[in-house]
Amino acid sequence: MKFIGRAEELAKLETEYKRDGGFVVIYGRRRVGKTTLIKEFLKGKTGFYFLATEELESQSMKRLAGVIARTTKNELLQRASFTDWLDLFRLIAEYKPEEKKILVIDEFPYLVKMNPAFPSILQNAWDELLKDNNIMLILSGSFIGMMQKHALSYDSPLYGRRTSQMRLFPLSFTDVYAVQSLSFEAAVEQYAVTGGVPKYLEFFEDGRDFTEQLKEAALSKSGFLYEEPYFLLKSESVTAVNYFSIIKVIADGNHKLGKIAGVLGQETSSLTPYLATLADLGFIEKRTPVTEKNPEKSRKGLYFISDNYIRYWFRYIYPYKGELELDNTQIVIDEMKKDFVTKFVPFVYEDVCKDIFRNLCRESVIDFVPSRIGAYWLNDFNGDTEIDILAVDNRNKRVFAGECKYHAKPVDAAVYFDLKEKVQNAAEIRRTFLGYEVVYGIFSKSGFTDRMRDAAKENGSLLLVQEDGVV
Repeated sequence: MKFIGRAEELAKLETEYKRDGGFVVIYGRRRVGKTTLIKEFLKGKTGFYFLATEELESQSMKRLAGVIARTTKNELLQRASFTDWLDLFRLIAEYKPEEKKILVIDEFPYLVKMNPAFPSILQNAWDELLKDNNIMLILSGSFIGMMQKHALSYDSPLYGRRTSQMRLFPLSFTDVYAVQSLSFEAAVEQYAVTGGVPKYLEFFEDGRDFTEQLKEAALSKSGFLYEEPYFLLKSESVTAVNYFSIIKVIADGNHKLGKIAGVLGQETSSLTPYLATLADLGFIEKRTPVTEKNPEKSRKGLYFISDNYIRYWFRYIYPYKGELELDNTQIVIDEMKKDFVTKFVPFVYEDVCKDIFRNLCRESVIDFVPSRIGAYWLNDFNGDTEIDILAVDNRNKRVFAGECKYHAKPVDAAVYFDLKEKVQNAAEIRRTFLGYEVVYGIFSKSGFTDRMRDAAKENGSLLLVQEDGVV
């Protein structure tokens, strides 16, 4: 699979490369593409790439010696025995001192597990050997908690050494769609499963039948994605059962903290740390209405599964594990026929539309400078008020209200009139954004009726977005 997106991250790494003593920390959940980004950056540069694993410290030293031997073409190092990390780092520092070099330690947390003193060893090596010898250091890792604790936190010996850090997230829909040869509809449906995780995208090729690819990658007992949520949770936590139970309850449609706690028979206070960890790992997210001034303290927060594949797995795979163990994949295919396109994909389509909106703003196609992009909901006297996209442009005192319709038929003007009425009747929006101009947007995968197009022509504050472009 070819390299996709990450233009900003590559540019940042190039900036750090030009700096004297660049020290970058890269972290993010498994499968998100950290190693691929690093290897793309290393192209054309002198780099020592070392991937840490779970092994004895002596074996790690031997493998690093092998990396140094291959890079420096010094075959004698292959047979040498090392007992001190500093000796290895010194070899790197002394190699072509006039030339810029990059030392990458990938999966850094494994070295910390092997030797808790390794952060102190590395700190000494950086201060005494590497920093002033034309070397850029990159630490990377998938164990988010450990990376934060041992590479970023105030208590770490490495604190204050880094010059930059970046957390990688799954690729945006617009980045993925830009390199695909799929129709917009097919791309959205694929994204509803993969969520832009680069490793998952490898199993879905353009042009092949999507259902057949799902059978191979996710529904087959030998498929790479068949047990993926188990592997992800076990790799991050020793109490995976608790986290698994919480995700399952949210997947079943329970989004309020009190409801989640009630189903699990737990106090809300006891669940908060687990929810915070799951959010930190990128598996769930707490969403609050854009009108909330202090989202962290808001009682209107709702919890959603933010990883598309985990959401797909709990909806279509987990309930039918017994049948799938007997190679009955048809039961899942039949379930998907019932509501995958009508219910599952439309929920993801709202996030896709937010990304499209963000991209159109960034490219100045839409004259809007978002300060925050989210949604809005409120249980008020008039019933439930929900707006799929609510964004704020504080610089120009504007509010953007958008509705996302994943319909098979063109969207009619009635959707715009309903949206306008919802905004006008939402006292909280009017109160929070007093004096702000309201811009409306309707997103559709299937186009718009003539009546809707006429409404847009007559109203300069109405934008129509078909697929990923403004009509």
